[in-house]
Amino acid sequence: MDIADTPAMRLTVDTTPSLLPTPAPPPTSRRSGFRPWADGSTRARLVAVVLFIDALAALISCGVIVFNARNAVRVETRASLATVESLVADTIRLSDTTSPDTLLQTLDLRFKVLRHVRVAVLEPDGDQVGKPMPPQKSEREAPRWFADLIMPPIERHTLPIVVNGQTLGTAQITTQPMDEIDEIWGYARALSMTTLAINAAMLIALYLALGRILAPLQRLGAGLTQLEHHDYTARLSPPGARELAVIAERFNKVAAALSEVRGANGRLNRQLLTAQDDERRRTALELHDEFGPCLFALEANAASIARIASGPAEPNREKLAARAAEISAIVGQVQTVNRELLNRLRPHGLGQAPLSTCLDLLLRGFGQRHPATSFVGRFDGLARGYGELVDLTVFRCVQESATNAVRHGGASRVEAEAVEVDGRLRVTIRDDGIGIPHEHRTGLGLSGMRERVEALDGTFALDNAGPGAIVTILIPVPPERVDENNNAPSA
Repeated sequence: MDIADTPAMRLTVDTTPSLLPTPAPPPTSRRSGFRPWADGSTRARLVAVVLFIDALAALISCGVIVFNARNAVRVETRASLATVESLVADTIRLSDTTSPDTLLQTLDLRFKVLRHVRVAVLEPDGDQVGKPMPPQKSEREAPRWFADLIMPPIERHTLPIVVNGQTLGTAQITTQPMDEIDEIWGYARALSMTTLAINAAMLIALYLALGRILAPLQRLGAGLTQLEHHDYTARLSPPGARELAVIAERFNKVAAALSEVRGANGRLNRQLLTAQDDERRRTALELHDEFGPCLFALEANAASIARIASGPAEPNREKLAARAAEISAIVGQVQTVNRELLNRLRPHGLGQAPLSTCLDLLLRGFGQRHPATSFVGRFDGLARGYGELVDLTVFRCVQESATNAVRHGGASRVEAEAVEVDGRLRVTIRDDGIGIPHEHRTGLGLSGMRERVEALDGTFALDNAGPGAIVTILIPVPPERVDENNNAPSA
């Protein structure tokens, strides 16, 4: 008998996380309860899930096999029982002329060895004709537990042996399902061994494949460890898997960006270390070049006045007036230099006057110091102020851009514009100078402007305008700004 193919069982594992709010147990109890699973590697977890699915599928398959085999054994034994009953009845009917002893012996010999049933020919007194057949041992004898799972109830039918109206004995037919069970056990054992071998090979192949597939994740972990230790030279080679290749590419871009930021921070730190000394050196040079001659001239005029006043003759009023006028001019020059120096160190008008007024005064001062260059400013529509940081950033950017246009660009016209558009403050400084040369290197002034703007979540751009250069700055307007009528911040 052939065992019917059992339908393949598919187990679906739902990995969708539950959205129901469940109280989270304490972390210590969770880790102590599931520590082997929590501490296992991803490869071990996947193999364990596959093993669990295989075990569950094997359990379901065994249940289906047992159920089908039990029905098959019952059907087979009943069919054999009906067939043997018919054969025994036909044999008795066709042996009317045979002697009783010969008939019983014939029945005993003819139906001694059958599958699924056993026939015992009994005399009228109940004694069995012939010797009973010893139980046959099969090489595929099923174990007791398997036979108990499959074996149906034993059925026994008794047929009277009647010839010419005389009862010669009885034929006792008993079902014997062990033949069918032994055959089923052989098929089941062969199927189980084959399935076990296939699953073992599949698990080994899966384990090796997962090792190759998850190897890029291990390299990713090593790369992240390098980044954690501030080693931004870490790079990942692109793996074969498309999804992991995207991760590797993003990792390399992040590492390159971190390396670039680290280099920029290093350059900025070096610039910051020298910025204070440069400012002090520039201030000292201006004090020496501007205040020194003025003080010397004041001292000379004071000495001349002293000589004129100490002479024996009457002091010359015209000379005294000339010396006083020279002293007044020198004092005015000192005041101008002092005002410019203080304004460069800290614009005193910011926070006291509107931002547009401070920018107009800044460009007017540039025009006075550089009469050969035209400075034009358009700052209509600006609020009174946008906070100390934003106002100072805008002021410094306009100041530095105008200085670069005159000092490095040789510009004859500089235009500055500031306008508030869509919640952002846009500042544009354009000149008609020589523009940005190809060998241009970012100096301290440009780095300072960029750092100031980016610190306010803004953007800074420097491009050639053909002719000249253009600086474009976009700064988000803060939620609090200075009201146009007073200095109090308003939302």
